Amino acid sequence: MAFNFYEGVSVQQLQKIEREVGPFYYYNTSLLYQTLEAIKKELSETPHFHVHYAIKANANPELLKLVREAGLGIDCVSGGEVQRALEMGFSPKGIVFAGVGKSDREIRTALQAGISCFNVESLPEMEVINDLAKQLNVKARLAFRVNPNVDAHTHEKITTGLHENKFGLAMEDLIPAIRLCNELEAVEYVGLHFHIGSQILDLSVYEALCNRINEIQLQLEAEGIHTQSINVGGGLGINYDHPDQNPIPNFNAYFKVFKDNLEVRNGQQVHFELGRSIVAQCGALVSSVLYVKQGHTKNFLIVDAGFTELIRPAMYGSLHFTENISAEGAPTAHYDIVGPICESSDVFAKDYPLPSSQRGDIIVFRSAGAYGEVMASTYNCRTLPQTFTTEQINK
Repeated sequence: MAFNFYEGVSVQQLQKIEREVGPFYYYNTSLLYQTLEAIKKELSETPHFHVHYAIKANANPELLKLVREAGLGIDCVSGGEVQRALEMGFSPKGIVFAGVGKSDREIRTALQAGISCFNVESLPEMEVINDLAKQLNVKARLAFRVNPNVDAHTHEKITTGLHENKFGLAMEDLIPAIRLCNELEAVEYVGLHFHIGSQILDLSVYEALCNRINEIQLQLEAEGIHTQSINVGGGLGINYDHPDQNPIPNFNAYFKVFKDNLEVRNGQQVHFELGRSIVAQCGALVSSVLYVKQGHTKNFLIVDAGFTELIRPAMYGSLHFTENISAEGAPTAHYDIVGPICESSDVFAKDYPLPSSQRGDIIVFRSAGAYGEVMASTYNCRTLPQTFTTEQINK
């Protein structure tokens, strides 16, 4: 049976909400629940695998409740995310904290909470964590983020694992960093952290990552260095072109790559930081047509949502599968779908085929559950979009 993203809600319900509040995010919580169940099934078969949800993808409280109930940990990249995770009831022992520019205030917040691990990205950061941990009379657990020089074959703005960029340490700097860590009083080396990029669809990339981790482990062991945990990051992509064909990513194939290729030592734990693949398909941005503008060579569909609600097309050139759910069955026309923001980059798609559309039709941008609501802004003094789950709509 074909997947129906709108099961449980009607076009009329979505249209009514859109008329009352403007563009908004709709979350299909049933799909998120099924996605989390698929992950739990994989983890149940491999107890030393642990998933930390990358909260930067979407920090909506209603979604975080389901993530917490599924037993996942949290991957944070700011003190605010650490605080949100704690407020939502996540155990500090399941929180890992990455990020290239952790402030003293953010580090103190995490230290005082007793989080599981800091993913450290530079020697100066390690020294600051040590100093702050000494002041608080605690010991911080550290994993070093390593750039394994593995090409993720993805967009240049979301590739992070090449030899040298602002993230992480070069491989040749790793052993000296661990040696220094072992000399410091208030920090403890526990693991390695990797993250090579996002929206990765070629699973052979992860096989290459496993091979590189295996090499690094042998080098560390030759120096007498024991590693408790391996964090392989996240980055698993989703099907933006056909969201109803693959509403849940193939987690079995994803985890199998690591089961088959990563040489795990006795007692060693493996951590994953999945974000997009968990929440992207459960979310959609719902908007409406303001005007159909007929040009000399093209037609413009002007909608009431813009890059203030969904910035991915303007920032990354991303394309979201787009539907006119008010005009199903109408003859097809082609439009440049644009928003109201006073910037030429406020374009969702060009020459995009849709049913012939008119003012008031409901336009839905799919696969927007990751890096959508969480990246919204108030530019042009616009209000942040409201959010609704299936349960909230049917109350």
